[in-house]
Formats: sequence, structure tokens, C-alpha cells
Amino acid sequence: MAPRRPAAQKPVVAEERPARALHAVPPPIAQNPAPPPVVLPSAAAADPGPAGLAIATSRDESGAPIHHGWSQVATHHRWLEPFVLMALASGCAHGYAIVGLLTEIRITDGSLDVGQVYRSLRDLEQAGQVESTWTTGSGPARREYTITEVGSRALDEWAAVMKERQRLIGEFDAAYLAWLTRHPGPSLLP
Repeated sequence: MAPRRPAAQKPVVAEERPARALHAVPPPIAQNPAPPPVVLPSAAAADPGPAGLAIATSRDESGAPIHHGWSQVATHHRWLEPFVLMALASGCAHGYAIVGLLTEIRITDGSLDVGQVYRSLRDLEQAGQVESTWTTGSGPARREYTITEVGSRALDEWAAVMKERQRLIGEFDAAYLAWLTRHPGPSLLP
């Protein structure tokens, strides 16, 4: 958390816009609200996830992972893990094939940190979610990665996390668009 700047050092702005409180916007009404999930503490406690790290926050009555809220799920580059696992599940096997897929879907607004992809692969391998072998052919030897059963379960949990974040973004977007219709005027959006 960044330290707060003293009030005396606040930059002077020619024209400040009034702050808009999100809490003033009533929450959108869901068209088809999903029934609340049934959380079985024993299922969640019995399977904390790969390498003892739970990704999803709980499980439903069938044992499928579910997630609540936007909670951070781990370390500095772990956000890349679900994309790497999905690339492996989609058939990518070599590091540069994964980098190519992640670049194609524009996972970053700049160039992709290749080292970060390989660090994620190494971490996933250490967690037992990915296995690698060296392959040789007409060119230099390359490391080939495959997703494991543990990795497939982690991918299921990441899917639950992504689904919940998609829901929250949808809720935010609906509230924001409702606010825009009640407050016409200049907008930063095109």
C-alpha cells in the first residue's frame, strides 16, 4: 500500500470534478438470480486445492468449485497461471507456443514478459499441476509441457474464480451504465 501524500503536496488541478459515490447507485436487479450455492465445509476442507493452496473459496453440493468475491488468490505472477493452464489444456505444449497464444489473446497491453510465463510454468510444475519433458527433433531440444490431473482440478477452480469476476464486472458495468443514464453530460467513454 502506497503511503499517503500530505495534503500540502497535493497537485493543483485547474478544474476538479466532483467525486461520484458508487454507493449512490442502486444495485441492478438480476434477471435470473442464481440460487445460493450449497457450501459443504467438509468438501472444501478435504480438498484445499493443488499443493495445499485453495483457489476457489468453496464447493457446491456436487463438489464443483465455486468462488465468491474478487479476493486475491495469491502471489505476484499467479494471475497468469489460469491462462497458462488453459493454453496447455488447449493443446499448447512448448513455452513459446504458450507465449504465442497469450500474445494473440492480448493478455497484456504491451509486450508479454516471457520470463514471467516460464516462472509460472516452473511454479505450476513444482505444484504438480504441470509436467515437462525434453523433446528432440530436427532442431534444438525443447521442453514440452503437459497439464496433469492436479492441474485440471486447478483449472476448474480458476474457472470458478473467473466466472465470479465476470459476474462482478457485469454488476459494476450495469451500475455504471445506469449512473450514466441518470447523469448525462460529458463522458470519457466514446
